[in-house]
Parts: sequence; structure tokens; C-alpha cells
Amino acid sequence: MTNLKKQKVTEEEAPQGISKLPDQLLLQILSLLPTKDAFRTCLVSPTWRRLPTLIDSFNFTCSTDREREDFSFIQNALAHSLSSKIIKFKLDLTDLSLSDCSFRPEYETLISGCFSFAVEREVENVLLWSQYSYGCTLPESLCTCSSLITLDVKHCGFNNAVISWNSLKSIKLGHLMLTDVEMVKLLAGCPALETMELYSYTGFHRLEINSLKLKTLKLKDYVRSDGNGDDLEILAPYIQHLEISGEDLKCRLVDASSVVNAKLIYSFTCIKGIPSTYVEDCCRDYRQVVYTLVQDNLQKLCYATDLTIGTWFTQVMCTLQFKGLPISELNCKYLTLMLHMTTFNMYGVAGLLRVSPHVETISIELEYTLLDDFPMYNFCCNSELLDLAKEDNMDLLSGVSSVEFHNLKKVKVVISSDACWKDHVKRGFEKVTKLSEYMLLNAPVLENFVIIISKRRSEKRQDTSNASRDLLCSNSFDALLETTGKQVRKNESSALVSNTIDLGEDSLDEDGVDLGEDSLDEDEEDNRLDIFFDREAREGDISPRQ
Repeated sequence: MTNLKKQKVTEEEAPQGISKLPDQLLLQILSLLPTKDAFRTCLVSPTWRRLPTLIDSFNFTCSTDREREDFSFIQNALAHSLSSKIIKFKLDLTDLSLSDCSFRPEYETLISGCFSFAVEREVENVLLWSQYSYGCTLPESLCTCSSLITLDVKHCGFNNAVISWNSLKSIKLGHLMLTDVEMVKLLAGCPALETMELYSYTGFHRLEINSLKLKTLKLKDYVRSDGNGDDLEILAPYIQHLEISGEDLKCRLVDASSVVNAKLIYSFTCIKGIPSTYVEDCCRDYRQVVYTLVQDNLQKLCYATDLTIGTWFTQVMCTLQFKGLPISELNCKYLTLMLHMTTFNMYGVAGLLRVSPHVETISIELEYTLLDDFPMYNFCCNSELLDLAKEDNMDLLSGVSSVEFHNLKKVKVVISSDACWKDHVKRGFEKVTKLSEYMLLNAPVLENFVIIISKRRSEKRQDTSNASRDLLCSNSFDALLETTGKQVRKNESSALVSNTIDLGEDSLDEDGVDLGEDSLDEDEEDNRLDIFFDREAREGDISPRQ
């Protein structure tokens, strides 16, 4: 592919060409930018001077050491706004470090003023990310905003506020504490809610959703507050899309009978660290409770057609099989396994496949990170370690009873790593080879088998090329092809091994030249914005150009 030469446009020609666009289109473009950048952009042309006062979406971000400058700009921008309807209002305060306690009143006044302005103009979409150390209370005016459609809030409490969001369809709440009573009130105040996402949340132990409209529920990083006695019960008979992720979570699905798409990638650790002379007995009883929960949860999701499972579940599945405990048959047609390269359990994966006779497509996403050098085995008790260690001495093909996957047509294995590829091959590819062999030999109607090796941006291209070649030419890979080659050809299946490189988003042009930074520093640009606001105050309202 030949490189196209860049066309240079003179400063006089640029505004004239762009200014031919309709005002409405220019406003849509400006609304996609951070608000300060939109104002700065309009300073380059006198004909654009009134455009920023007409934008209907605001995106404000405050940075450390520039609190007063940023606050002043926000207040000026809102004071000069002529828009009668606000589509989106974003206020991101997470980068602030409010070391000066006297600045706290201005912080609270800013939040209150921003959302009073937004509610008066019937805002539809709100994002409020408060600063961690100075988490705020949700403004009272926002709690009863009837025009609100989507809400994204972080580090912001409700403080027993009366919630009335009759038009709200999507809510995302993070880093907050809600009691069971507050959660009930929240759901009751959102009768039109369709999607709920909670992350880094705590407080409540029961989540009961009886709305017929709420179809999607995402829960991430439940923070346990009362030690190992905590658990989370979910009763959601009409939810169709369920996602639960995080660590140290004891979750019980009471009713999830309508779920068709489920993602379970959470984990739970042993309680061996509790000081007690009966720790082994306590640990054994506790593990039995957790294993029963996993059995029950899988049974509750047995009718889901699209299922995603994480690494911890493969370890539990391994133990369940060794103990001869029953596992409900799954009806999923699409199975995704999100696994850590060094800690996933092949025997557990094989067991999961055995109880999924209807599966047609399997996607295995294997990731190896530097954190895998410190496996979660350190938190396992002796009994768990013994069960997991059995896999090391087991032949997967002989250790698992023969079963054929009569509906399996497509398999995709994606391997990604941020570590050295040679170490990656040594530590993980042998397990991938055995698992691939197991699937290839037991899938009589297999049509497509793909292995993708994905590279992180932190590694050089040459390193990627060499490592990928080493991987594809490794003894393990040769053994896989030799063992399964006849099976693949017999069924006219295709075994494809490909290599992809993620280069990331570097600030370089196509010729590798640094594109540099803006010619004006932030203080100079703020001075130009101050001049703009002063001129607006003197001249008064000026109608936009025809």
C-alpha cells in the first residue's frame, strides 16, 4: 500500500471551507468534543464565535492544580449558554485532589449549580463522577428529573433522597453503598428502567427485581463488608442478560429463569486465613457451601443459550467431578471461556464441555499477565490444592470419559499476553495443545478451528514476529497437528492458525513522525477564553449567522 501525501491547507482556506457546513452540523461536531476544546476551536474564526453558546451537550473535566480556572470556565460556559434543551451533561471531577479544605464549599456549589442548570433545560443523559475523597450527595434537583433517560454516577450517594425518574432507561452506579431498603426505593423510582449496572458497590445483600422492563443486569466487584458471612442473593425472574464479575463474591441466584445470556466470571477464595483450631473443619464445611452455590447457580442458568464462564469456575468444576457431585446439563449453544493461562483447569473445562451437549460454538479467551506469576493457589486450602494438583498428572484424553460433541461446529482460541512470548509458550501453550486435541478428537462435525495469537502494544513488532514463529513451530503445536490431522481432514474441517498484532494508539503519523502538541499552553488558551466571555458580556446576545 502506497502512502498518500498529505495536502497542506492554508490558514485562510481552512475556516472558509469548513464554514460552508450548516450550523446544525457544526454544532453536532462541537458537541462531541470536550466543552473547553469546543470553545477553543471556535476562537479560530469570527464566524464561529456564537456557536459554542448553542451546543446542547456539555463535557467538563477538572484537573489537579487548575481547580479554580476549570470551575470558572464551567460557570462562564453555562452562564452564556443559549440552548433550551440539553442532550448530555458530563462532569468528571475524579482527577481533582482537593487538599485545600476551604475549597470544599465551591466544589459542592459547582455540582449543585451544574445540575440545576441541566434539569432546568430538561437534560436527558447525565454523567457525574465525583472525586473519591470528597464524594458528594446526588443533587436534589437531579433526583426528581423527569426528562432523564440515562444516568452514570460514581462516588456519589443518595442520602435517603426521594427518587423519581419516570423516564430513566439506563443507570450505572459505581463506588457507592446502598442498603436493602435504599435499593428497593431506587428500583421503585425507576419504572421504565431497562438496564442496570453496578460496580464497586456494597451494603445490600438482596437484589429483587420484578420489573418486566428491566432486562439487563451487570454486577461487578461487590465489596464484602461483614467478612465471610456476607452473600448476595439475586431474585430477577424477568432478567434476560446477566453479568456477574469480581473477586471474593458468594452469590446466590434465587430466580433467573428468563436469562438467555449469562456471564459468570467472579471468584471466591477459601477462609483458611481465619485463626481457629478447627480451621480445617470450618474450611471443609465452607467449601461445601460454595460448591453447592455453584451447582445451584449453573442449574438456574441451564436454559441460557449464551454462556460465559471464568477461570474460577473451571477449578470448582474440577473438584466437583473428583468428588462425584452431579452437575446439571446446560442448554447453551454459544459457550465462551475467559481463562488465565496458568491457572485454568483443563479437567474442569472438559467437564464443563461434557455437560454442554448442545454447544455449537466455543470461544476460549486465554490471557497471560505478569500477575499470573503469583497464582491464586496461594489462597487455597490443602484440600483444594490436592484436587487441583491431580490435573498435573492426568492425561486429559484418558482421564475424562469419552464423549462426542455432536453439535460443535466452530472453535476459536484467542491467546493474549503482556509477558515475554518464549515464557508464554513454556508456561501455557502445552495446556492449550492438550485442550485443543481433546476438542478436535471429539467433534465429528467440526467445521472451523481457529487459534489467534494476540500481541500487546508494549512488545516490539520484531519480537512478536519471532515469538509467533517459534510458537507455531514448537513441538507442542507439531504434535497437535500430527495427532488431529486425520480427524480434521476426514471431516473436511479447517484448522487455521493466525497471528494478530495490536499496535495500540501511538501519537505518530503514518510515517512515524511525532505529531507534537498544541502551540499554545493552557494558560494562554484560558486567557483567550476569558477575553471571549468578557466580550460576550459587553456586547450582549448576538444572533447566530444566517
